[in-house]
Amino acid sequence: MDPIAPAATLHSVCGKIAAGKSRLVQALAAQPATIGISEDDWLSRLYPGEILELADYQRCAALLRQAMGPHVQALLRAAVSVVLDFPANTLATRAWARSLADDAAAAHVVHWLDVPDSVCKERLRLRNASGLHPFRTSEAQYDEITRHFVAPGRDEGLRIVRHGD
Repeated sequence: MDPIAPAATLHSVCGKIAAGKSRLVQALAAQPATIGISEDDWLSRLYPGEILELADYQRCAALLRQAMGPHVQALLRAAVSVVLDFPANTLATRAWARSLADDAAAAHVVHWLDVPDSVCKERLRLRNASGLHPFRTSEAQYDEITRHFVAPGRDEGLRIVRHGD
C-alpha cells in the first residue's frame, strides 16, 4: 500500500429494522473515495421473491456475504472506503466485518443506531406503506428478527460510534 495514500475505512451499521441504517449509509457513502453497498438491494435482485421468512434471509445473506467479502477487501486495499448497509446486529456479523477490515489492513468503525422499538416500528409502518423498500416486514417479523439483535459492546474490541434517535 502506498504510505502516502489515505487509509481506507470499513463502516458497518448496527441497528434494528427501520432504525435509519440506510439513510446513514447514504450520508457516509457521500464522502470522497467511499462507496456504499446495500445488502437489501443485492438480495432483492439476486433472490427476487425468495426471501419470505427469517431462514430464507439467513441463507441468502450468508451467500451474499461469502461473495461480497473478497470484493469489499479489494476495494479497501485500493484505498476506497466501504460503507456496508448489511446489518451488523449480531456478534457473528460484526466479527465478519471486522475480519474483512483486518485482513485488508483497513480501519473499521461500527455505527450503532440506538433507536427505541416504538420509533423503529412507526418508521417501519411508514416504510411499508410507501412501497419504496424492496422488502415488506410485518410487526411480527420485526419482533422475531429483533430477538436476535445484540447491541455492540466495548468487549468486542471495536471502534463504536453511537447515533441516538
